[in-house]
Amino acid sequence: MSPAVLIPVGSTEQHGPHLPLDTDTRIATAVAGAVAARLGAHRSEDVGRWLVAPAIAYGDSGEHQSFAGTISIGTHALTTLLVEYGRSASCWAGRLAFVNGHGGNVTALRQAVTLLRAEGRDVGWCACAAQDGDAHAGHTETSVLLHLSPFDVLTDQWCAGNGTPLSELLPSMRRGGMAAVSEVGVLGDPTTATAEEGERIFAEMVDSCVQRVARWVPGIDGMLR
Repeated sequence: MSPAVLIPVGSTEQHGPHLPLDTDTRIATAVAGAVAARLGAHRSEDVGRWLVAPAIAYGDSGEHQSFAGTISIGTHALTTLLVEYGRSASCWAGRLAFVNGHGGNVTALRQAVTLLRAEGRDVGWCACAAQDGDAHAGHTETSVLLHLSPFDVLTDQWCAGNGTPLSELLPSMRRGGMAAVSEVGVLGDPTTATAEEGERIFAEMVDSCVQRVARWVPGIDGMLR
């Protein structure tokens, strides 16, 4: 039976003054590893052992380009990368699941996975998401990093960012990127974050992905339901 592969997809982008540039990649990698461990303990008959691939660490982060440290490859390049990755890995893997840690990657994932599935490849994707989480480098991501990598969170430099709901900020962000809505590159308040809260949020992310991957019901855009 061919192996199945979980592929973390992250980004290299600013996360305020207090979080590392690879925050999204770290979260996606940790979630994928936990999902593989859980699925390995409850194997199904239709797929082989779940493996975790090295992360795709660059993504579509153009909205953060005004901040130093951000490296964005854009939607088109990321879509092409994911398609070619999927075509290559499908030569030996029976099933592929991209585990996404950055919201800016969604358009590329939808386009790439839709094409891969149209070509007959068994591919899907899921997101590292938590209910009611803030958008960027705030309470949610900072809590998760305090749980996963506490020594890499610069608590002496954290500060609250724009707390306006993301839905209200999107028009300004589409015109001027993150810099148009937050001088510090933060949406939400990281100063309220705790490792205990991060453990809870991380478990929620893992549970959601485990359920979606185990059910394996890709939607029209390839996202696992």
